[in-house]
Amino acid sequence: MTKSISLSDDVYTLLKSIKGEEESFSELIRRLTGNMNKGRLMEIVDLYPELSELSEYEETVTGLRKRIDEELRA
Repeated sequence: MTKSISLSDDVYTLLKSIKGEEESFSELIRRLTGNMNKGRLMEIVDLYPELSELSEYEETVTGLRKRIDEELRA
C-alpha cells in the first residue's frame, strides 16, 4: 500500500540531495527514522568520518569543542 504526502519544495530538494542514487524516498525516510538511535548515530558518523574510529572519539569531540569555543570567542 502506498500513501501520498505533501512536501514543500525546499524539503523535497533537501531529501533528494541526501537520497542515494538507487534509494527510493521510502527507503530514505526509513533510513533516517527507522532505528532512531542507530540511524541518527550512523548519519552523524557518515557526516564526520573522523568519528568512525571509536578510539579517536574522545579526542575528536575535545577538538571540536575547542574549535567551537574559539569561534564563539572570535
